[in-house]
Amino acid sequence: MASLIDAIDVKRKMYFELEGVPYHCLDKEISTPTARGGQTLVRLKMRNLLTRAVFDKTFKADDKFKEPDLEDVEATYLYNDADGAYFLDQTSFETLQLSNEMLGDALEFLLEGTAVQIEKFEGNPIGLQLPMHVELTVKETEPGFKGDTATGTTSKPATMETGLVMRVPSFVKEGDKIKIATEGREFAGRM
Repeated sequence: MASLIDAIDVKRKMYFELEGVPYHCLDKEISTPTARGGQTLVRLKMRNLLTRAVFDKTFKADDKFKEPDLEDVEATYLYNDADGAYFLDQTSFETLQLSNEMLGDALEFLLEGTAVQIEKFEGNPIGLQLPMHVELTVKETEPGFKGDTATGTTSKPATMETGLVMRVPSFVKEGDKIKIATEGREFAGRM
């Protein structure tokens, strides 16, 4: 049997299960009562891992949560269609599908063969973790001009091969392969 976690013991970035749904704790506040006999309350900012919704909820300190049956598996991106995206599990070699709702904007960072971590709950895929950095080729951007930095224009919009539009330094040109930090959608270097 899975061990139980008291609400007071839940920490930031911890996973727990409530009413059959896995959650990720994003933040925690404890309010201790000033009156005698008052109950300590724990307010959790949490993300539902199935719907990706984020909300706050208050619990009693001794409320219990189960540890969720979560698993991360290494996979590579294969392709996508109207039903979602398909990945190859690198351990079992089975094809895993994630719906477009589960993916969010992750497809903007994925090329065929990109390695990702697929999150599974009770054996079913529920989401993915992108690598920290991806390398993409600039498909379209305006040329940079000498003196751009004098006018304060140090970045410009660029469209990547996947359709991702982001700001890049003015020295980046079409055809350049650049490194992108996936979490902040930021330019991380030229290859």
